[in-house]
Amino acid sequence: MRAAQAGEELQDENGESRPDQEGLNPDGEEALAAEDAEAAAEQSQVEARIKAEVEELRLRSAAEMDNFKKRLNREHQEQMRYAAEKVLSDLLPTLDNLDLALQYGSKHEACKDMLQGVAMTRKLLLEAVTKHGLTPLGEEGEEFSPEVHEAVGFEARPDLAPGVVARVLQRGYKLGDRLLRPAKVMINQ
Repeated sequence: MRAAQAGEELQDENGESRPDQEGLNPDGEEALAAEDAEAAAEQSQVEARIKAEVEELRLRSAAEMDNFKKRLNREHQEQMRYAAEKVLSDLLPTLDNLDLALQYGSKHEACKDMLQGVAMTRKLLLEAVTKHGLTPLGEEGEEFSPEVHEAVGFEARPDLAPGVVARVLQRGYKLGDRLLRPAKVMINQ
């Protein structure tokens, strides 16, 4: 039986003395309750702040990962688009030589049959490289553009307007949006 008086100390199971809880005054209980409520409120604020920081960190990490994936995809697409650049650049002299053969061989009647084969070969090669995005640049009569033409001199042709390409000395080529080689041209005065 427990017969404790207010302020009297009791012993717990270990034999240690403890103050009688029932003997506390009401102001002490309110103070303890207020401290517990304040600690709980503070604890919930800390937990809410930590949750907000974790959520912000999660969102930032997700955004960084998304940007990383997009950048990798963009770089991969760019690499795939221009993977053939080196090979196509190496084929440009072959196209130039076929053009020269057609240009100078047409002056000799004996070369007609051979020129037909050269023209067919040039056509097939040009079709093959066009499938991979290579486009020829430089035509007589087109407006001169320093982005795609390299002016090597001037020529006077009355049948063309001034400032246009009068003669193409060497074709230029683009691969997609990239200029592989500018067209070497003469400009009409």
